[in-house]
Amino acid sequence: MKKKSTSQSAPARRSPWLAVVFTRRPIGEGGFFNLRVLIGLFVVLAGVFLALIGFGLYPGASLLAQPRQQQTQQWQPHWVVVHSSHNDVSAPLREMATWPLLPAREHEAPENPKIGIVRASGSRPDTVVQNRFMNNLLGNVIPGLNFDGIPFPGVVCSCAPPDTDGYVGLTQYVQIVNEGYQVFDKATGNSVLGPASIRSLWAGFGGVCETGGNGDPVVLYDKMANRWLISQFAISAMTSVLNRECIAVSTTSDATGSYNRYDFDLRPFGLNYYDYPKLSSWPDAYYTSMNIFNSLGTAYLGTEPFAFDRTNMLSGMPATIISPGLVGAPASNEDPLIPSDLDGSIMPPAGAPNAFLEFPDTTGNNAGHYRYWQYSVGVPFGTGPTFTQFAGPTAAPFTFLCPGTRACVPQLGSASNLDGVDDRLMFRLAYRNFGSPAAPNESWVGNFSVSSGGVAAPRWFELKNLGGPSGTINQEGTYQPDSTWRLLCNVAMDQSGNLAVGFSASSATINPQIHYAFRLATDPPGTLTGENDAFNGTGSQTDTSNRWGDYSAMTVDPVDDCTFWYTQEYYSTTSSFNWRTRIVNFKFDSCGSKPTPTPTATATATATPTPTATIAPRETPTPRPRPTPAPRP
Repeated sequence: MKKKSTSQSAPARRSPWLAVVFTRRPIGEGGFFNLRVLIGLFVVLAGVFLALIGFGLYPGASLLAQPRQQQTQQWQPHWVVVHSSHNDVSAPLREMATWPLLPAREHEAPENPKIGIVRASGSRPDTVVQNRFMNNLLGNVIPGLNFDGIPFPGVVCSCAPPDTDGYVGLTQYVQIVNEGYQVFDKATGNSVLGPASIRSLWAGFGGVCETGGNGDPVVLYDKMANRWLISQFAISAMTSVLNRECIAVSTTSDATGSYNRYDFDLRPFGLNYYDYPKLSSWPDAYYTSMNIFNSLGTAYLGTEPFAFDRTNMLSGMPATIISPGLVGAPASNEDPLIPSDLDGSIMPPAGAPNAFLEFPDTTGNNAGHYRYWQYSVGVPFGTGPTFTQFAGPTAAPFTFLCPGTRACVPQLGSASNLDGVDDRLMFRLAYRNFGSPAAPNESWVGNFSVSSGGVAAPRWFELKNLGGPSGTINQEGTYQPDSTWRLLCNVAMDQSGNLAVGFSASSATINPQIHYAFRLATDPPGTLTGENDAFNGTGSQTDTSNRWGDYSAMTVDPVDDCTFWYTQEYYSTTSSFNWRTRIVNFKFDSCGSKPTPTPTATATATATPTPTATIAPRETPTPRPRPTPAPRP
């Protein structure tokens, strides 16, 4: 959803083999005039016109016009390819960051449009809940840096929430928020560049990306090419609709250098509102998923996957974006998807598709399964793309956190509850290959928020075999060891199979804090065996529409493949529009040893495929025992 207030592109071209193009031809004059023939012809043409509008295939027709009768039919992709509206190579970011920018006004972000699927209410017995602390393994954690990141106002945005995100590269850590970025030396935590406005990255580019950037920023480090990727969506002043995606890819491993910049106009995919873009890197493409709403942002239309031409974007050439369209039948009952993002140095099997995972909602089309879709763009990019559905294993039962209202997470000293963002998988879905490209041993780890014991809790999972037709659950768990509310989590796994989950921790008796819980590869499956208070906020948030960001970020250092980096927000005083951010890192002393595979904890049935064609850092304080939890409400 947009976070910041504040060239008309060339028309997109459709490949003749990817999309059907209709043309209207004038009716030639005949040798005679017959009224009945003319009336009959008019009726036929009117019927054809209405049919075209009804099926959403008439040029320019909105996807809102798709009829209900299509919803009972098996979904098939409708491929569309769109060329980048504009691209160039920027000056070095360290120079553009100093160029003057116009001031922006303070404002708070409106709520994300709600996913328009009726959520089940009432208690559903959670069969994988962990309702007590396990053996504390803090002695196995090696703490590292712990320092402040970008504070409010986020350079020129003066907005809330920050939507804190970050990624670690070879020598730098880049943090991004609404509406700023900062580059840090990852060895010391000292600032290398910034904080600076994301708008400065688009200085001199022209068009909507330079003037209409609107938040939901994402930063990735492409470990295969040692390049940075920075993106945010944009809004056109002519339409006031989020319908552009602006992506910049660095030309080197230095985040302060020059970038290949791209403006992608999404309107050829439908005159809609494109929300919550979450990108990932994969060998054959940059992938993203978006939640699609009508142009007013008031009606959920569905979820849509996209793929960007990574090869051309790395080389600075004009690039294309392709999509199979809104997913599912009915699309408005399809839960949000999220693509896989590569961790580690071991590549997927040659030509492996990217697995998009769906939120396992019992009331949505997937009927409570970890349904997944394999997206392959073909070689060269866009040649014979496929997007294939697999049923996936059944997720353990869970209770929705706040059906009907997201604002249910309490804070000390504030009447404003926080938004738990409980209707989607959290960014990122981290992929890792523990085997080899020829003999893969692949894992996908992710999480979402559920209700357990009357509080918010992370449901985390490790899935296997999503590269084939029979995905399985290796382990999953709901982490609810006490009466603290845990929200906006993010999970990753190191090269040895050790796992860490970062989150905000809050309750009526504490201000929001930054924690991470973890497990070793040898621990009992489905359990987190330790938790650390990384940083304790000393204030709570008021009067910002209950928003506490849409995501946080747990990433793994590509150099040692062991060090976890986590960034999240906090408040130092109880106030409105006064957020702070924190960056911490840590590792396990066992990392580097060969991981012991975790036994499969959940029996799963074989999936049925449905083929489809600068502040100085400080040392982390010595871990201390957790306080006695407050009584359960």
